[in-house]
Amino acid sequence: MATGWPVTLRHGDVGLRPLNRRDAVTWARLRAENLEWLTPWEATLPPGAGRPPLSYVAMIGALRRRAREGTAMPFVITWRGAMVGQVSVNGITGGSAQTASIGYWVSRSHAGRDIAPTAVALVTDHLLTTVGLHRVEIAIRPENTASLRVVEKLGFVEIGMAPRYLHIAGDWRDHRLFQLTAEDVPEGLLARWTARHG
Repeated sequence: MATGWPVTLRHGDVGLRPLNRRDAVTWARLRAENLEWLTPWEATLPPGAGRPPLSYVAMIGALRRRAREGTAMPFVITWRGAMVGQVSVNGITGGSAQTASIGYWVSRSHAGRDIAPTAVALVTDHLLTTVGLHRVEIAIRPENTASLRVVEKLGFVEIGMAPRYLHIAGDWRDHRLFQLTAEDVPEGLLARWTARHG
């Protein structure tokens, strides 16, 4: 298992725990209810890159393998105990890089409650402290105003534009890149976020 995994994190009404097989029905319902809300931002596989997992169980199996290998951490976001979204840590790299990337989504019904910023702050602190990484990156399409608001609230630093960064909705899409390093938040990101926003 990766350092710091599996783990459950919490701040107030917002919690994070490992995504598991028992979440299948809730996950499928949330994804169906939020199809229009999430589809424009979801990564897709380009032609010739293979096929996506055929089922939730296959997806969970792949994510659990990557978590055991120490390259990923698939979290459920909960609000007052109920699943409302997901945070995925990918590309965990040791060695001289000590970095990882974060992706996230929250159900449209729970957007605007500062759930996503709190969840991202919790995960970022976990990665920079317990896991011992140096840098956390988030890549966001320029049109995704809801996700951009999360990194703005948290004070992630924009480091550039990555042309044709990820394959989404049938084409390679540009992404804005943001990062935080351990030196940026010596007091912890959650502490900084809650001090500014209560």
